[in-house]
Amino acid sequence: MKTKSPQSVVQEYGTVVNRPISLDQKIRLTNADKLNPLLADTMTLRDMYKKHHWQVAGPTFYQLHLLFDKHYGEQAELVDALAERIQTLGGVSIAMAHDVAETTRIARPPRGREDVNTQLFRLLEAHELIIAETRELADAADQNGDQGTNDLLVSQVLRTNEFQVWFITEQITGTGLADGQKNGH
Repeated sequence: MKTKSPQSVVQEYGTVVNRPISLDQKIRLTNADKLNPLLADTMTLRDMYKKHHWQVAGPTFYQLHLLFDKHYGEQAELVDALAERIQTLGGVSIAMAHDVAETTRIARPPRGREDVNTQLFRLLEAHELIIAETRELADAADQNGDQGTNDLLVSQVLRTNEFQVWFITEQITGTGLADGQKNGH
């Protein structure tokens, strides 16, 4: 049963309120709008790590169970940092699962349990999408003078995702499965 909230919306999604942070309203709006899809993708990756943490199986179960949970925690920290940056810019960060599902560009994994290699490659694909998106947004933020957003994207989002890619690719090194990854594919 849906109940009607006694309070009204105080700020519509897709808008920014004034913040005296020496950034033009148009720049703040543009960057908040661009950060929300990245936030949705990061939330999706975070949740994929938890799914794989629960569902991993096989001879590498223990090490991957721990690794996936560690990466989940690091992605959760990025989710919070991205959402708070959107709010700092005066925007409204995406927050609910259905909004994330409608916004993310990461393919939805099946509900069922997948083999380890499929899990690893699914994570690598999501990371690659986020890394490319982050580089583009960091360059745009730098060009429009938003050093705060650029710093978050480069020093936290980009570096964390690149580091996690390193750990994931090392899991498949020597298996013959990573051959396409060696050439940047």
